[in-house]
Amino acid sequence: MPETRNRSQHHLGSVFTVRLSELPRYATAIVRHVEAAYDADPIARRLADLGFVPGETVRLTATGPVGADPVLVQIGFTRFALRRTEAARVIVSEVAA
Repeated sequence: MPETRNRSQHHLGSVFTVRLSELPRYATAIVRHVEAAYDADPIARRLADLGFVPGETVRLTATGPVGADPVLVQIGFTRFALRRTEAARVIVSEVAA
């Protein structure tokens, strides 16, 4: 039986978006924005500094063995391990395979 996931989709104009943490493994997506928990949020700022900026292509390449945490994502030729809570702040639109 195929695996089903409860993915929350958001509608941004004519584009459906999901959280980076909800992408399936090996999926490619385009960053739409990073959610800041509050003004001057250091985690949101750090994610932007790492390259999670609107229009950038990102790929989820692997997940951790326990609870799929952390997630390994790739931007360009650089890979980052993010906690699922951090990856959930990055809103993306999935690119069709």
